[in-house]
Amino acid sequence: MEQRHLGRTGLRVSRIGLGTLTWGRSAEGPDESGAAGQLKTFWEAGGTLVDTADVYGGGEAEYLLGQLVGGLVPRRELVIATKAGSVRHPDRRFDGSRGHLLSALDDSLARLGTDYVDLWQVHAFDPGTPLEETLQALDLAVSSGRARYAGVSNFSGWQLAKAATWQLAAPGVRTRLASTQMEYSLLQRGVEREVLPAALDLGVGLLPSSPLGRGVLTAKYRDGTPADSRGASPTMAGFVDPYLDDAASRIVNAVATAAQGLAVTPLQVALAWVRDRPGVVAPIIGARTSAQLEAALSVEALSLPEEICQALDDVSAPVHRYPDQNWSTL
Repeated sequence: MEQRHLGRTGLRVSRIGLGTLTWGRSAEGPDESGAAGQLKTFWEAGGTLVDTADVYGGGEAEYLLGQLVGGLVPRRELVIATKAGSVRHPDRRFDGSRGHLLSALDDSLARLGTDYVDLWQVHAFDPGTPLEETLQALDLAVSSGRARYAGVSNFSGWQLAKAATWQLAAPGVRTRLASTQMEYSLLQRGVEREVLPAALDLGVGLLPSSPLGRGVLTAKYRDGTPADSRGASPTMAGFVDPYLDDAASRIVNAVATAAQGLAVTPLQVALAWVRDRPGVVAPIIGARTSAQLEAALSVEALSLPEEICQALDDVSAPVHRYPDQNWSTL
């Protein structure tokens, strides 16, 4: 699998990442055997980037990954990325305080069974904590060797620009932001408004989550909701429902038409489109089974023709008006 630099850093990662959002969830995710099969399939295909978080499965995703690394796949051949900052608290969803983040990192390292993570990400912006305090936790993690690189996740355009610029203001003292992880697909192109331009300008690599539109871009929901799908799961149905409207249906139909013309699958078309967008480093794929993961990894040999990309761009184009486009003609 082709390797790409993560932002303007020396870290190289596979251009498809393995996600573990549902690991450790008994109903929606793989069990230990299934997770082992996925990790082995991914590694044998040349995949290196494995993404997790301290809240996935209440910590079970990290623990499960830690049980597999070393015995199944050599630690040095993986780029392990995790996140901290999301909390289950009645009064707040995010905690970006230095104390919480550094304690969370120590807990993550214990569950993962490793001395360091390759990429440590702030899971979300915390409006209740000064941004410089949050970013100082990243600096401390890197300077102490507990993290090799640092990034953020779910930051808006202005939040990312402020954070990345702050870090660049003191080179050699503060650690450069390597990445930002955001939802990005043919069904969700909101990052193109401000996040992606900021990332491109500041040398921050984009790691798209839900690159298949939460599974909808595989076209499996065109004729209803399959019983074994996330859309049929009581805990995950609300995650899929927003992308089952008429607007999404038009985009899915266009993807299916392109796939038919290229003699490939809708999954391959949708994934190849987002993988090769400007600024994208590695879409993060979450699969229930090794077979689903293999289907996603088969996109490695596919590059979409320019006319197909343009047609998909047109049918899925988000509405960007003032001040993003045509402001000089108003």
